[in-house]
Amino acid sequence: MSSSVWNPDNVRDVAESVGVASLADSVVEELARDVDFRLAQVLDEAMKFMRHGKRTTLSTHDISHALKVLNVEPLYGYESTRPLRFGEASLGPGQPLYYVEDEEVDFEKLINAPLPKVPREITFTAHWLAVEGVQPSIPQNPTTNTADLLPKGPNANPHLAAANGLDNVNVKPLVKHVLSKESQELFAKLSSALTDETNIEWQNAALAAIRTEPGIHQLTTYLLSFVAEKVTHSMKNIFILHQMMNTTLALLDNQAIYLDPYIAYMVPPVLTCCIGKHLGSGTQLPSSTASSETLNGNGSGDSRSSSFTHFELRGLAASILGRICDKGSASNSGLKSRIARTCLKTFMDFQKPLATHYGALRALASITGAEGFQMLIMPNLSLYNKDVLRDALASESTKSDAEHVIECFMGGFKALVKTSPENMANGTTDLEALRERLTEKVGDVLADRLIAGNWSKAAQLILKTNLSI
Repeated sequence: MSSSVWNPDNVRDVAESVGVASLADSVVEELARDVDFRLAQVLDEAMKFMRHGKRTTLSTHDISHALKVLNVEPLYGYESTRPLRFGEASLGPGQPLYYVEDEEVDFEKLINAPLPKVPREITFTAHWLAVEGVQPSIPQNPTTNTADLLPKGPNANPHLAAANGLDNVNVKPLVKHVLSKESQELFAKLSSALTDETNIEWQNAALAAIRTEPGIHQLTTYLLSFVAEKVTHSMKNIFILHQMMNTTLALLDNQAIYLDPYIAYMVPPVLTCCIGKHLGSGTQLPSSTASSETLNGNGSGDSRSSSFTHFELRGLAASILGRICDKGSASNSGLKSRIARTCLKTFMDFQKPLATHYGALRALASITGAEGFQMLIMPNLSLYNKDVLRDALASESTKSDAEHVIECFMGGFKALVKTSPENMANGTTDLEALRERLTEKVGDVLADRLIAGNWSKAAQLILKTNLSI
């Protein structure tokens, strides 16, 4: 019978410490052999950790890792950065006792030893990692190779930097997106057809493909980048801006594309076409290229008989903003309020041109409806009439733009009457007697229009509404 490494007397001592007074010799020997096996198992696992750590000295960390691997509660209080030193004492013949030697510290050396260096205080500093997508060359930023920033591939388009005067700056995309050859050819065909002013059939076919084809989802990011780039570079080209809004509308109509992650990237180009200061070069789009499909989104493709102006472009962009808010508000919290706040701020900036005010009003009407007109626009009508509208009507250069803005106001009054639950008799109120009160509420220009059109219901609603701001 082989002898046990673990002393059987230690087993008896442990048993007596837990209340077991007597154990049979066979049980003691069996427990001693089991302890030997468990110790050998722990040491074997610990040796594996030591060898994987490229070390020749077994540490307490190795023992702790071995106990964790064997699903045994680890020991506490023996973690150290250096190996323990064990001393040996003899209790008698063949009974060695091992203990951890305590390190002797010489107080004289400890006191006279030089003090450690004082650690540096924690400080914070700020620097620009990138400015408008361009990384400045400062010591805090890693150096980059300019050649690596150039886009690769036949369809690689540079990011939009024209608005910041950085036309020649290219940025390497963080994620590599590989398109098949067929998708690349499709994108090339779509982009060329959308910007071709001479072939209406190609334009309608491209828009129909974007509106109905499920495979367009592969090109979603490319089309959005294409729209943003064209809007940025073609602010004086009404046709291009008009086609880009059609493309955005077609993407919104495609039920096979999940656009929620891209809603934030769709808003800036549309908002630019809605409240931009100067859209187009002052000329109108020929009637042969302005289709009803692009204005009302019905997809008929029939050409309009009238010309397409930047006011109609703003109206189209405003309706698209309403569609974006309806489709993306659930997944993008605060989207509608942010766009409405931007449009209201633009409307209240009296230094901006009337065309910009027109786009802001159309957008607010599309996003917030009659309730938004009543709460956001009507309290500011008297001030707007005094500071902007009256002078604009008196000037021949701005009279036409002022008429478009007045048309927006009258449309808001009309929507307010339609949504009002109150039953009022139309045409029974003497509006001339209410002129002074109406002028106080909405200004003399709009008051004259309401009285001239005999808008009794609208006048009563205006006078009953608290317009204090």
